Amino acid sequence: MFDGVLGFGFCFSAIALVVIGVIIRGVRLLYEYERGVIFTLGKFSGTRGPGLTVVIPVFQSMQKVDMRIKTSEIPRQEVMTRDNIPMLVNAVVYFKVVKPADAIIKIEDYAFAIRQYTQAALRDVIGNSEMDFVLTERESIAQDIKEIVDSETDGWGIDVESIKIQEVELPAEMKRAMAQQAEAERERRAVVINSLGELEASKNLQEAARALSEAPGAMHLRTLQTIRAIAADPSEKIVLFVPSNIEEVGKSLLGSKKG
Repeated sequence: MFDGVLGFGFCFSAIALVVIGVIIRGVRLLYEYERGVIFTLGKFSGTRGPGLTVVIPVFQSMQKVDMRIKTSEIPRQEVMTRDNIPMLVNAVVYFKVVKPADAIIKIEDYAFAIRQYTQAALRDVIGNSEMDFVLTERESIAQDIKEIVDSETDGWGIDVESIKIQEVELPAEMKRAMAQQAEAERERRAVVINSLGELEASKNLQEAARALSEAPGAMHLRTLQTIRAIAADPSEKIVLFVPSNIEEVGKSLLGSKKG
């Protein structure tokens, strides 16, 4: 009888150890940024939140999904614009999972799929835009690409946060042509500014001449200032003073002779 009790106790201990081992094996830990998609006998049976959770071995399985924002770089692409200008463009897409079950069930590899879809949308949007628009409206182009990708990936349980166009590279010949265009534009602005300066200076000179003509003796003072500024060394200049009323003196002399 003692042997039977001992054997029963041994079997109970073995069963207890097996149960404990199964429970320990089925315990999973999910971090705050993770969610667990549970499958029971191959069928979706729910989503588990962060913390400790138990998965029944053999009957259940769990796939972890990272809920944090992910960054995926779109490799450099050679794209032909609508005005037939080739350019190399690369971008970065920021996305996150909002529905873990859809991200696991509806798409095999959502990160790879988003990269491929963003690459195709990048080609389509830039291919329908002209070169000047691509160079000046990067934010608008990135927003258009985001709307296209976001509308498609919404059914996958993915939310595209933003898309940034990092670099746009033009051919060397186009860079030289744009540099010449910019130089010509600068020269045109310089000529316009110079002509406006001359116009303003002529108006100021006109005002100054009017003021000098209206003030008695102002022209004489201006003449003396000009004489003084001709040369710094007095030995380098000869000044001949002529009466300002020489015309009146000449007329009076001619009149006296006639008389």
